[in-house]
Amino acid sequence: MGSIATTRGDNGLTSLAGGIRVSKGSQRVEAYGTVDELNSTLGFARSICGDPHIVDLVSDIQRELFKVGSALATPPESPKPPVPIDDEMVERLTKEVHRLEAIEGILSDWSVPGALSVAAVFDMARTVCRRAERCVVRLREAGEPVQPPIVPYLNRLSDLLWLIGRKLEHEAGVSGSLRAETGKPGNRWSRAW
Repeated sequence: MGSIATTRGDNGLTSLAGGIRVSKGSQRVEAYGTVDELNSTLGFARSICGDPHIVDLVSDIQRELFKVGSALATPPESPKPPVPIDDEMVERLTKEVHRLEAIEGILSDWSVPGALSVAAVFDMARTVCRRAERCVVRLREAGEPVQPPIVPYLNRLSDLLWLIGRKLEHEAGVSGSLRAETGKPGNRWSRAW
């Protein structure tokens, strides 16, 4: 078995799927690299979460994120076919969003991260997810092909991560409500950015 330290990247280039060499600063590398960062952040969140349903859900999402990253790492000129990302992946996340939104008493205001450690890590994951979404949008706007479900998938995932944080806070009896001190209600679901 060879070493992970191949030194092939020492000149600032990396290989995409199919062996195509590109700059490590390319938008495609930035997009799939940010998805990888999101996956690692979710791994940390999952490792400290005590809710078995959320742990299983996040584990499934992490496996899907490997597919998303692989799809982004496969340029159109690659001899390797891209991993398909389908609308069913988006639909599964949407169902989870609706399930969590229906929880009685869940925060529907802007939230200040940090009321509960595990929820704060899910908030960190949400912001990384939003950055990944922006990276993919920039890649697409630069004229690079991106499978259509990827942006909706990341958009829905960021909503879901926000709701997971609020669910965990709600169950722990804490709130990070931005407007709690003013007593002024905000718009329902105006807060996931």
